[in-house]
Amino acid sequence: MYGALWRILPGPVWLRVILLIALLAAVLYGLFWYAFPWVAQFITPQESTIGG
Repeated sequence: MYGALWRILPGPVWLRVILLIALLAAVLYGLFWYAFPWVAQFITPQESTIGG
């Protein structure tokens, strides 16, 4: 999969690296701002206490 992604990106190696970093940043942005909050509403946090 990563090899196929590397082959379809245009330009020289330095441009491909910049594009991959930008794509990774966009995916992380989408996960943190949309996917994780949406999933969090379905997960019930379990309260735990540490005995002391």
